[in-house]
Amino acid sequence: MDLILCHQTADFDALGAAVGLTKLYPGAKIVLTGGAHPSVKDFLALHRDELNLIEKRSVNPKQICSLIVVDTQQSDRLGKAAEWLKLPHLLSIHLYDHHPEGDGNIPATMKKIEMVGATTTIVTEMLQKKNISLPPVEATAMALGIHVDTGSLTFEQSTPRDAYAIAWLMTQKANVRSIAEYVEPSLSPQLQEILQEALANLKTEQISGYNIGTVLIETKDFVPGLSNLTEKLRDLTETDVFIFAHYYQLNELSADKTGRLTVIGRSRLEDVNLQEIFANFSGGGHSNAASFTKRCHGNPYQVLKQVFSQLKQQIPQPLTARDLMSSPVRTIRPSTTIKEAQRILLRYGHSGLFVVNDEDELTGVISRRDLDLALHHGFSHAPVKGYMTKNLKTITPNTLLPEIESLMVNNDIGRLPVLESKELLGIVTRTDVLRLIHETRMNSHQNQQDKKNPLTSCLLPNLKNSLHQPIWEILEQAASHAYKKGWHLYLVGGGVRDLLLADSEDGLKLQDIDLVVDGFHKAAVTGAGVELAKELTKLYPGARLSVHGDFQTAALLWHKDENVGSLWIDIATARTEFYPYPAANPEVEASSIRQDLYRRDFTINALAVRLTPPRAGELLDFFEGLNDLRSHQIRVLHANSFIEDPTRIYRAVRFAVRLNFEIEAQTEEYIRYAISSRVYERVSRQKNAIPALRNRLKSELSYILQAPYWKRALTILSDLGALHCIHPDLVINKELWWQIRCLNRWLRFYDPNRHYSHWLIRLEIIIAAIPDVERVKVAKNLELPKDSIERLRDIKTIETEIEVQLPLCTKISEIVQLLRKYDAIALILVAVRSEKSIRRTLWKYLMHWSKLKSPLNGHDLKQLGYKQGKQYKQMLNDLHSLFLDGKIKDKQEAEKFILKKYPLSAKDNF
Repeated sequence: MDLILCHQTADFDALGAAVGLTKLYPGAKIVLTGGAHPSVKDFLALHRDELNLIEKRSVNPKQICSLIVVDTQQSDRLGKAAEWLKLPHLLSIHLYDHHPEGDGNIPATMKKIEMVGATTTIVTEMLQKKNISLPPVEATAMALGIHVDTGSLTFEQSTPRDAYAIAWLMTQKANVRSIAEYVEPSLSPQLQEILQEALANLKTEQISGYNIGTVLIETKDFVPGLSNLTEKLRDLTETDVFIFAHYYQLNELSADKTGRLTVIGRSRLEDVNLQEIFANFSGGGHSNAASFTKRCHGNPYQVLKQVFSQLKQQIPQPLTARDLMSSPVRTIRPSTTIKEAQRILLRYGHSGLFVVNDEDELTGVISRRDLDLALHHGFSHAPVKGYMTKNLKTITPNTLLPEIESLMVNNDIGRLPVLESKELLGIVTRTDVLRLIHETRMNSHQNQQDKKNPLTSCLLPNLKNSLHQPIWEILEQAASHAYKKGWHLYLVGGGVRDLLLADSEDGLKLQDIDLVVDGFHKAAVTGAGVELAKELTKLYPGARLSVHGDFQTAALLWHKDENVGSLWIDIATARTEFYPYPAANPEVEASSIRQDLYRRDFTINALAVRLTPPRAGELLDFFEGLNDLRSHQIRVLHANSFIEDPTRIYRAVRFAVRLNFEIEAQTEEYIRYAISSRVYERVSRQKNAIPALRNRLKSELSYILQAPYWKRALTILSDLGALHCIHPDLVINKELWWQIRCLNRWLRFYDPNRHYSHWLIRLEIIIAAIPDVERVKVAKNLELPKDSIERLRDIKTIETEIEVQLPLCTKISEIVQLLRKYDAIALILVAVRSEKSIRRTLWKYLMHWSKLKSPLNGHDLKQLGYKQGKQYKQMLNDLHSLFLDGKIKDKQEAEKFILKKYPLSAKDNF
């Protein structure tokens, strides 16, 4: 006999999983080891005969072959049936559960524990794989198991797998009306009385800004359905953590007054793990919903006090305004016009501005809505003081997050200024709070469901373990100094992206690190990044310091250092930028870390890790960059990003190919629109065309054309039409693509040691496809080296000369004489653009004939007795020509030729 054991006071998840397992273990019977929830009892009252249930008392232990345990890992939750686990003749014990694997003591021979919303989900998936059908009543029982344990997919532990499982059970004709009836059962009269008593005796305590509710109810007998009652009490009291305790005496006549205490907990706080606390009392459940039952000798309040004590230790210290605020705050004066205020909002992407007087004291706030209304009525030149809101709610740096939430919700406020001694330190917005809540929940959910992904709530361990130790020590020193100055320090951009993508076994090989300094309990001054860099040079005198004042950045460079190798660390003050017109150089100003990340190109590059306390190791992801990393897609931050800087098109392609990502569909549309607008062409034709824009395009071309993935990148750029940024007529057609690939083969053989810049020569062959009169202009716009410009200028002339004169050469020496005056790279460019016969001859010249040396040199002539002079050149040229043509084969024949043609007796004639 095979038995499927449900834990005591079986819920719908235990029953549903057991019902499904009867299909996977044909002939197995379900045993309820100790009662059931009231709603489960009601369901079984109607459907018991349709399920494979037997009474525990009817089991003969000697006939048990195997046991299957569902929805628990603790033997004491099986009541007296736990004795069966020790039967010596058992063949196996299989265990199915969805709670975190902990200190379970069931000696299972097989475990299937997965972090989903319900154990029934695991069983349902197994039925699907085996293509096993269910009768409607069994499908209904299993669907109830998932619905009840996931709160119909609303509880934190719910997963997509639970939703798919419910969907499949509905295809098996699960009865939706029955599900609705049992999922939300009404309270019995007894429970309604206890509800009123609990509300009257409820004790609440505020800890670190969170409301903790507790209540102990005593009755004469056991009361079923208390878990549903606890849910209702938690919702009615709106507490963050609710602990409901029920106690009844087992025997009123007993001298020791032994009773049974049941404690049920519910929590909304991510950092509170009730399952961990209740495990100390032999209980179980989930982090946000758990319970335990135990015999209690004496005062039940003592047990409840122990629970509360452990709970208090887990209550997190809530974040404060100082942790959330952005700084510096963009402010205006009361006399600022409506039109100017709107321009500032547009420039910085804000939804409102604070107004301060001449003493920098806060006097009001004006929102975008206020400005739009004033403009609508024609008051663009009116001062903002007539439209601003003056009665402001303010907070201090130490205001707790729960209070901030309450202020925003109760007063419908989207932004709260942070004041300290009347000084405006920063701003906390509704977006800040919502983002924090969302990220906290997503991280918690992710960490429970996907153990393979890194813990994004604290990335410092990942960073420390991944980085070369000396580099990590530099970051620690930088963070320490920044914290002492009252600043935050962040690792931003590519370093964070690569950290999240890195294989933990291979480590992270960073040679280029970007750090950003931002305000914390003190606003970061404009030169904070430079100041921090100078402090680091005192600790690391081997680093070379470079300062860029216009952009508030400094760079530290180590070149082949014995500890860190070659390393570039860029340190900047958090800044924002504004493009005054398309493809312009951005205007840069000091700002907050949010604005600094907002100015970046793609979501995967707009990530940051905080290196300073508090919350060191926190991932800042304002733009869903982490999701894009997981989805393997390149998504741009702003619709006008490619208009503002067309070179970002090349960056998008470069990152897509390098990381093996796809360019997101909307981003591709933005790219195509920017290209069709021909913005780069218009800017390039201006007399005051921007050098920095040319440099950025040249840099991107350099990165792409020298990378291993250059062929695929070029293909994508061509498909997008992005080569129009180089020249509006440039297209990689079949002929040009052949030339590029042919050039690559020639360079591989001619210059295997890469004495030349292969990427630059690839760019030259591409530019050579442009009409003759435009090539030099394009090369100069890209600020290519002088020799590249000369080759592109002369390539048509060289091609013509070779095409005309090469067929006239009948000897190898004549060919060499013709070609030796041309640059080798120019000849390669000509070769891949020429017909086969010319290409073959140029190949022989470059690979063989040009490398043949005359059998004799000037030293040899001197040894023969010839005086050094102009005659040497003529003699060696004649000798080299005969050698190339095969008429002289070695040094001996060469000496005979020289002595015969240029007799020593006539040497004075030279």
